[in-house]
Amino acid sequence: MLKMKINAFGIDFKNPVIAASGTFGFGNEYKDYYDPSILGGISTKGLTLESRAGNKGIRIAETSGGVMNSIGLENPGVEYFLNQGIEEMNDIESVILGNLGGSSLDTYIEGARLIEEHNKKVEKAEKNSKKIDIIELNISCPNVKEGGIAFGITCEGAEKVVREVRKVVSCPLVVKLSPNAENISRIAATCEFEGADGISLINTVSALKIDIRKRKPVFNNIYAGLSGPAIKPIALKMVRDVSKTVSVPVIGMGGIVTYEDAIEFIMAGAHLIQFGTASFMNPYAGRDIIDGIKRFMEEENIKNLDEIRGII
Repeated sequence: MLKMKINAFGIDFKNPVIAASGTFGFGNEYKDYYDPSILGGISTKGLTLESRAGNKGIRIAETSGGVMNSIGLENPGVEYFLNQGIEEMNDIESVILGNLGGSSLDTYIEGARLIEEHNKKVEKAEKNSKKIDIIELNISCPNVKEGGIAFGITCEGAEKVVREVRKVVSCPLVVKLSPNAENISRIAATCEFEGADGISLINTVSALKIDIRKRKPVFNNIYAGLSGPAIKPIALKMVRDVSKTVSVPVIGMGGIVTYEDAIEFIMAGAHLIQFGTASFMNPYAGRDIIDGIKRFMEEENIKNLDEIRGII
């Protein structure tokens, strides 16, 4: 009998397939297509301490083999989500990853503290709500107080934010890394040393699109994040490199559209995978990837994904 269940961070996932942050909302948006509860997990829309209206101008544009976005982390804020937004997820029976961003060290810490406080109230039955099972700490956000440098670009920045957030949370902490980092394997090792329970990668790749008629960049911020099939080979290499560097579980993402893509990431060392842009191309992507992995395991006589994980 084949086994799709994965235990990572001390949590059981019914399968290794997770909806990526920023592409699946809070789950309800896809209920007309399939039951989100079939997914192993859902990573929430990126949350910050303060609510954000997002960037002005064009926010999303297609490009060869992918999509570029400059959303600006539009979200209702951590406190609003924990008090109201999370209620939308009460009937979803999947692992919930709360994707947390920040504009400074203090906002990361306070956002994490609010999630910890919420989880404790739920555990004590003081609040009838879902817990955030895992914090996915997005350290690819600009560090406003230090010149706009993303925390995840340097080991020093990653070290500082992971260490301080780890002090205030008891739930599993997974750190999401940027492909634009100076040395992504070293940063992953630093995050593990500072207490991260896992690593997720990669976030979008910094890219440029130009409107030749208007003779200016398409996006107001000039650069935007590239996702989709175009970045898959880059993501796959980085996931393999990081998986061979750290001992904690890795969540792989970046251009996963089909079950074959997902299997490649598992063979490269990922315990779990996230699909994102795929949902914009095919709203049934999550369901199709799960079904495809199951078929592949049956056809290849694979009883457990551990048999193929990290074989490359």
